[in-house]
Amino acid sequence: MELELRHLRIICSIADSGSLTRAAASLRLTQPGLSAQLTRIERVLGGELFSRAPSGVVPTAFGEVVLGRARAVLPTFDELLAVTALAAQTDCSPRRFRLGSVNAPLLGGLITAIRSHHPEAEISSRGQGCPVPLVEDIAGGRLEAAVVGDSPGYELAPPVGVAVEPIASEPLFVALPAAHPLAALEEIALEDLEDEDWAAPRPDNDRIREYWSRTLFVLGHRLRVVHEVEGRLVLDVVRGGHAVSFCQATFEEMPGISVRPIAGNPLWYRHLLAWHQEGPLAPLGPSLVETVTEAYRMAAARSGVYRSWLERQGAATPAQGVAAC
Repeated sequence: MELELRHLRIICSIADSGSLTRAAASLRLTQPGLSAQLTRIERVLGGELFSRAPSGVVPTAFGEVVLGRARAVLPTFDELLAVTALAAQTDCSPRRFRLGSVNAPLLGGLITAIRSHHPEAEISSRGQGCPVPLVEDIAGGRLEAAVVGDSPGYELAPPVGVAVEPIASEPLFVALPAAHPLAALEEIALEDLEDEDWAAPRPDNDRIREYWSRTLFVLGHRLRVVHEVEGRLVLDVVRGGHAVSFCQATFEEMPGISVRPIAGNPLWYRHLLAWHQEGPLAPLGPSLVETVTEAYRMAAARSGVYRSWLERQGAATPAQGVAAC
């Protein structure tokens, strides 16, 4: 086996985590698999890199020497990869655009916006629950743009070189089983949800779960999460009558699931569009924002519950309501 860059990343991840188990989770590997890789790396380098203990792992003296070199080398290679990826993307024809998106109704608008300027472009996309890896991939030249988002007090901190522009802010509503007694109300008070079981995503780098829990705690309520699920699984749990969940205001009601505003609008979510400041989409930034914002207005108009909420706020149309938010 020859030493590769990925092996240096593995060594640094283990050192930063202080644990093979935690490092394996961050690298999306099994703990036995990571341990086997570490053994092979140590064999190639000719010495033990970490001392194992019940509390975790610590670098040996030899490991400290290797880590020092690895941490000096990796940023240079990462910068090289990012620069060459951007240069290749700028020079290639036909163009290829790689997009990312969190769970939001804006990806279609972003694709439409790019196609209006590059009708022959090859466009691919992938979803991600957390926005942090998406902006990191933009910074690293692995994505050209992404739909991301954040929460008040937990604003996204984009890496150097990544431009982020707001699209709209909206309140969070609650999704609950259509047969739930609270579904008959026009809006629901937090105290009425006090004894409910909740479905929510696992804690992640976007800290949205922390934002939910902290906001409710400050208001004297609690969030009892019994189902840590995302995407389709949330819908299945709520539709089955097993839990309620927060959702974006633009989420459209569907058979078996009702969506209701929360009295006082205590929770909010901000939609953002991100791209690389030196990437091929940088000159189109204002145009992309305009088209994606229009896609948001259309999503707001499709949601009857959100449309009614906007009207009660004094907005004549969903588009005006978006601007007011």
